[in-house]
Amino acid sequence: MKKKQSVASARARQRVKNVGHMPDSRLDLADIPEATDEQLRRARRVGRPVTGNAKQLIAIRIAPRLLAQLRRLAAKQSKPYQTFIHELLERAASKKVA
Repeated sequence: MKKKQSVASARARQRVKNVGHMPDSRLDLADIPEATDEQLRRARRVGRPVTGNAKQLIAIRIAPRLLAQLRRLAAKQSKPYQTFIHELLERAASKKVA
């Protein structure tokens, strides 16, 4: 099987390869202005809010065709597919077993 060629040019790949890690102590932050009190008041937290209802990360094997179908169904509802799958499982689990 032929390896897929990268879109980046050889020159660009070489530049990326030559870039080394720069420690924070070498960063020049002199041209960044201090945040004003007003900017700090308007600042918002980035990331997921801490709700206490964190979900557990698991790994599950799903057939590729089924996963594609679930993703399409989720997209039709404008939902992330993992949220959609969670809702399906929640509904199925809450049904009474005969």
